[in-house]
Amino acid sequence: MKTLITGANGFIGSAVMRHLLDVGHDIRAVVRPGSDRRNLEGLPVEVIEGDLNDKISLVQAVKGCNAVFHLAADYRLWIPDPDNMYQTNVQGTRDLMLASIEAGVEKIVYTSSVAVLGLNGDGSPANEDTPMAVEDMIGHYKRSKYLAEKEVIKLVNEHDLPAVIVNPSTPLGPGDIRPTPTGNIVVETLNDRMPAYVDTGLNIVHVDDVAKGHCLAFEKGKIGERYILGGENLSLQTILGIICELSNKKPPSIKLPHNLILPIAWFMERWAAISKKKPRATVDEIRMSKKCMYFSSDKAIEELGYQFRPAKEAIYDAIEWFIKNGYCKPT
Repeated sequence: MKTLITGANGFIGSAVMRHLLDVGHDIRAVVRPGSDRRNLEGLPVEVIEGDLNDKISLVQAVKGCNAVFHLAADYRLWIPDPDNMYQTNVQGTRDLMLASIEAGVEKIVYTSSVAVLGLNGDGSPANEDTPMAVEDMIGHYKRSKYLAEKEVIKLVNEHDLPAVIVNPSTPLGPGDIRPTPTGNIVVETLNDRMPAYVDTGLNIVHVDDVAKGHCLAFEKGKIGERYILGGENLSLQTILGIICELSNKKPPSIKLPHNLILPIAWFMERWAAISKKKPRATVDEIRMSKKCMYFSSDKAIEELGYQFRPAKEAIYDAIEWFIKNGYCKPT
């Protein structure tokens, strides 16, 4: 089966690609010109250049493909020019979906995010049906992914787009070359740059479990449905404690109030606009951290047969990979 993967050189995309190769897919990987391709090295895949902002490249990319896994996205929690993010994440997704319809693609797995889902005020795990509106989206990344998912659902309903939606939570593990914001928590902790924490929580999942979830969604997922691909719900304090336990470090003991950090993050963003360097903390990150981002994967477990390993294994594998690849010193 000829299968197109966008974002195949990224963190989740490369894990999905490796798993699809293991089960016999013939992979065509679309990457942007000049992008980091370390996650593609040594793999038997067809690599072509394309861009979500280039319709012609998308039409060429899907030609002759039976399946599409769309994972590429502009994933930044701080961006000086948000218009580019909406163009890539929303319009680019729509253009790829339309090109897939024209090419006669049989099934599509669209990678959304738990960022587009609602959260429960009492801290209990949210699911695919927890209410959320675009006005509730904090930051341009979440808003753009919310609108992109709406475009996919609209095309499913109006143009018979054969798409299944998956919503990964917070993955950790090997291959996080950027690294992602969550991977950066691990790196900063290993490098003794995480002296304090805020009261929040995340759903931690191994990136390879997310990859297998994508394949299960392709095999068993219902068109137009969405499935949370998550793992364990843990407080940030617990996550940092596990990182420090596995790396023989002393965990941070200072808990900072959100409202104390907000003005600091605001000044960091102002300086970033001048220096053109990413701020260490953003206003959107602090605003999001005011709620525990806990989710339930029960629907994926029941309908797809999805499984996830303990979060500690994901954290361990992330630590090992970051050390091996020079992001921090050996513990």
